[in-house]
Amino acid sequence: MPAGVMVPARNMPSMISGNGNIGAFGTISGLSLGQPNNNMMEGQLHPFEMTQNTSESEIARMRDEEFDSALKSGSENHEGVSGEDDQDPRPNKKKRYHRHTQHQIQQMEAFFKECPHPDDKQRKELGRVLGLEPLQVKFWFQNKRTQMKTQHERQENSQLRAENEKLRADNMRYREALSTASCPNCGGPTAVGQMSFDEHHLRLENARLREEIDRISAIAAKYVGKPVVSYPLLSSPMTPRPLDFGSQTGSGEMYGTGELLRSINAPAEADKPMIIELAVAAMEELVRLAQMGEPLWMTSLDGSTTVFNEEEYIRTFPRGIGPKPTGFKCEASKETCVVIMNHISLIEILMDVQQWSTVFSAIVSKASTLDVLSTGIAGNYNGALQVMTAEFQVPSPLVPTRESYYVRYCKHHAEGTWAVVDVSLDNIRPNPAMRCRRRPSGCLIQEMPNGYSKVTWIEHVEVEDRGVHNLYKQLVSSGRAFGAKRWIATLDRQCERLASLMATNIPTGDAGVITNQDGRKSMLKLAERMVISFCAGVGASTAHTWTTLSGTGADDVRVMTRKSVDDPGRPPGIVLSAATSFWLPVSPKRVFDFLRDENSRNEWDILSNGGVVQEMAHIANGRDTGNCVSLLRVNSANSSQTNMLILQESCTDPTASFVIYAPVDIVAMNVVLNGGDPDYVALLPSGFAILPDGSSGSSGSGVADAGGSSGGSLLTVAFQILVDSVPTAKLSLGSVATVNNLIACTVERIKASLTCENA
Repeated sequence: MPAGVMVPARNMPSMISGNGNIGAFGTISGLSLGQPNNNMMEGQLHPFEMTQNTSESEIARMRDEEFDSALKSGSENHEGVSGEDDQDPRPNKKKRYHRHTQHQIQQMEAFFKECPHPDDKQRKELGRVLGLEPLQVKFWFQNKRTQMKTQHERQENSQLRAENEKLRADNMRYREALSTASCPNCGGPTAVGQMSFDEHHLRLENARLREEIDRISAIAAKYVGKPVVSYPLLSSPMTPRPLDFGSQTGSGEMYGTGELLRSINAPAEADKPMIIELAVAAMEELVRLAQMGEPLWMTSLDGSTTVFNEEEYIRTFPRGIGPKPTGFKCEASKETCVVIMNHISLIEILMDVQQWSTVFSAIVSKASTLDVLSTGIAGNYNGALQVMTAEFQVPSPLVPTRESYYVRYCKHHAEGTWAVVDVSLDNIRPNPAMRCRRRPSGCLIQEMPNGYSKVTWIEHVEVEDRGVHNLYKQLVSSGRAFGAKRWIATLDRQCERLASLMATNIPTGDAGVITNQDGRKSMLKLAERMVISFCAGVGASTAHTWTTLSGTGADDVRVMTRKSVDDPGRPPGIVLSAATSFWLPVSPKRVFDFLRDENSRNEWDILSNGGVVQEMAHIANGRDTGNCVSLLRVNSANSSQTNMLILQESCTDPTASFVIYAPVDIVAMNVVLNGGDPDYVALLPSGFAILPDGSSGSSGSGVADAGGSSGGSLLTVAFQILVDSVPTAKLSLGSVATVNNLIACTVERIKASLTCENA
């Protein structure tokens, strides 16, 4: 037996837990004051054996006695025993106890409150004052600490046991409630473990779609074949104020006011039933417009165009969205074309505002979806309804933009036939800033073999077009600036571009053709961003906060500035943009061919400094040879200057042509050609927008030039130049004069070259 003595069972704290398991306990009292056990640390556990046949009543009795003993242990201690007693092998020898006096207990408890762990010096001093040995003081403090720990654990156990019982009761109550619950939306069961998270959401979506089908079907059944009620118009005719295209220092906008789009929010709940009714009736009208011929659509004398019979329209559709506002004129056109894209992809482009504004970036300068009344059914856009705003432009600062607030509705009519219709909501929410109203317009799409689609496009608007410059009045009044022919020609060209992007059978015979698929995609994506940036900055759009400057020195040149900060696609600093439009007595095709040809570039490009321009690589993206993306290198005549790379995209269709270019960094272009991310290549695009002048003999660049007799051209020249790399710097008048001189010299060179060539 080791030195020290075993504490009798009745004086030991219980080692039996609440569940009857035998545990261990810490040292309380009864330690020998003779030779201490070196293996005994504070709180060390002692073995305690118990026979298996001990009855439960005996265990309970022993537990109570031991707990009482533990409470009294702070005031008890063994008397010192001799070494002979320690060596006595008799196990039943009765131990003698020493009880501390009340004064000693009070003093040690007071000291314990201040210092539960006294050091040797403090124990000796306390023992001297109380007449106790230091070891007696030490063991009393050990026992006291163990006693406090045991009481604390008992309290925690009781508290946790009560909380556990409460949680168990709550759990049982929730389980009972869930076992009889049902989903309020779908009516299905909601028992725990019986339905997955995805299944629950599918049930909710199914219930929502079923409700939408019922609602739209009821409206369609009620209103198909009946005109929509004519909602009251404004009590007085609208008198839109004309746009001022003069210099407005610090206006914060390019041209136009943008009042309509800024003042419109999502429709109110009370308006939504009327919007749905209007969309259903507009869809019926669009389909009839697309399928009707004469006398609604009259063929021109030369058979090349169709003319809209407004009187016949009023007789056929007497109510619609109400009479034409005072001072507005009607523009209506219809065009049909077969495009290289399947009908599903076309519907996705038209119903996704981001894709739609990207494909038609030359026409749509700004667009947004205010509210989605329906997302469609059966996993597609059949029945989709969206409330939108859009701003339509001509690529020239001399033509005001047309802002529209309308609903777009998509419907699947028959197998392989879809329709998408737009109709203005100005009658539901009148706005005095409204200058353009869209009657049912859109397209009918029919599926064709081999991934092609037949598209019939209808454009029918009523517009107040005051503010158009005299140069563009004939083009705008003829309906070619915003008409169906321009929309469908742009769609046809963009479908060819997207087809070339996905092409895998690239011919390798021609020198300079990029055959690396990743490199082609990256370069086409970079060129697309360049074109979008150019189109957004060349028109009269209010989408970008350009500031018009005064004192340009020429009335026909518009100079604007903006600060570029934290835009990875633009170099940081102050960017100056200059744009001008003018008429040329040559066909659009001849102007386009002259400007896109690298061999004639040094005749007009002042920044090339007379260097030789060479095409390093190109990507064809359309049937017309003029539709391509090129990488040009300018070999400087001065050997001390570094050669420059230029990214250029040229595109043409029967209604408009563009030649857009931007200097690019050589290292960045190597990354792009190897399939790298093109979004971080800084671009400042410049270029040209070429339109027919609208005369009876003019045509777009997609029509062959018959000896120069196809009318004149409207050419817009636009430059973007970084005049200071510090965004906070002040713009100097010298920088404005330099850019103004640059664009003026470029215009003079183009006029001189084309006039001499045409003579």
